[in-house]
Amino acid sequence: MTMPMNVHTITNIPTDGIVLAGGLSSRMGRDKALLPWHGRALLEHMRGLLRQAGAERVWVSGNYPAFGGIPDRVARCGPLGGLYSVAMCMPDAAALVLPVDTPNVTPALLQRLRDAPSAACVLFAEERLPMRLQIDDHCRHVLRELIENPAAHRSLRALRERLGAIELPLADSEYDQLLNCNTSTELEFIAS
Repeated sequence: MTMPMNVHTITNIPTDGIVLAGGLSSRMGRDKALLPWHGRALLEHMRGLLRQAGAERVWVSGNYPAFGGIPDRVARCGPLGGLYSVAMCMPDAAALVLPVDTPNVTPALLQRLRDAPSAACVLFAEERLPMRLQIDDHCRHVLRELIENPAAHRSLRALRERLGAIELPLADSEYDQLLNCNTSTELEFIAS
C-alpha cells in the first residue's frame, strides 16, 4: 500500500535517558541527587521524568549503586566526564541527557528534544542541558578525545561544537523549567 505524499508516518525511535548526577555538590553542601523532592530522592524524580518522556532505559552517572549508577572513569571532569563514563557502557541509542538538578523540567519539553529531527546533538538554543545525543562510535570517539586530551576543553559546549548541534527555540515561559538548584536557597526557590 502506498502512502499519499502529504501524509507523514511518525516512527517512535527508541530512546534512553541519562541523568548526570556525579558532581561534588560543593555549593549545596550535601549530595544533590539524594535531596528530598516531593517525597522521593531528586535522582529518582529525574529518572521518572525521563521515563515519562519516553526513555526506555535510564542510565545514571555517578556512584549510586542503588540506582545502577556508573562511577566516573576519570575524576573531576564535570558533566562531560559523567557522560563519557555512561556512553562507554551503554549500547548505541538516542539518549536524552538531563542534569540531576533541574527538577521542574517537564516530560513535554524533553519530548520536544526526543522528537526533533535526527542529529548527533539536539538542544535548546543557548542552553547546555538538557540535550539529545546520538550515542554511537562517533560520539564515543569525540568524548574520549575531549577527556583524554589535556589541551582539550572538557565541556559540554566543546562536545556540541565537535558533534554539530541542532538548536531548538525555547519560549520565554519555558526557561523556568531549566532552572537548576546548586544551593539550598535555589532549591527552595525552585520548589515554591
